[in-house]
Amino acid sequence: MKPVRIGILGLGTVGCGTVNVLARNREEIARRAGREITVVQAAARDLNKPRACPTTGIALIADPQTVVRNPDVDIVVELMGGYEPARTLVLEAIANGKHVVTANKALIALHGIVIFAAALK
Repeated sequence: MKPVRIGILGLGTVGCGTVNVLARNREEIARRAGREITVVQAAARDLNKPRACPTTGIALIADPQTVVRNPDVDIVVELMGGYEPARTLVLEAIANGKHVVTANKALIALHGIVIFAAALK
């Protein structure tokens, strides 16, 4: 079975933490999910900034819209924080048929109704 391909929006503390957890627990996650979970692309504001996570094999880009539009990304993980551009990117990812995961409580509190309505369509 082909792997689930992840695109991450934001490689700060939470984004790198997510990459680290997925890398460290790769075998157990694959066993539980029934297939491999692979981070294939990540958007970050500063591509030259040192990262607290491994980025080998991950296409790093500055434009987060590239992630949400990428046909090779199955799930977009929004870890940017804030309301914008997170809201716009999440809605665009949903419109492009992507599953979306977010840790952004502020976004869900303020725009959750609109996001969930878009996901239901």
